Amino acid sequence: MSMAVVGLVAGMALGFAGYFGGFGAFLLVAALGAVGFVAGRFLDGDLELGNFFRARERVDRRR
Repeated sequence: MSMAVVGLVAGMALGFAGYFGGFGAFLLVAALGAVGFVAGRFLDGDLELGNFFRARERVDRRR
């Protein structure tokens, strides 16, 4: 399935949720979609949990 089709389905789901359920349902569908996206990327192996908990490198900008 191409990314365009996935985007179309996600947009339609958000549109239906917003129209029939209001703004709260729109936010709920958007949040659950984001969680599903992250879970799918993790299960595909494209994402590692360490990426979320690793400390960022600090760059010393003093000159």
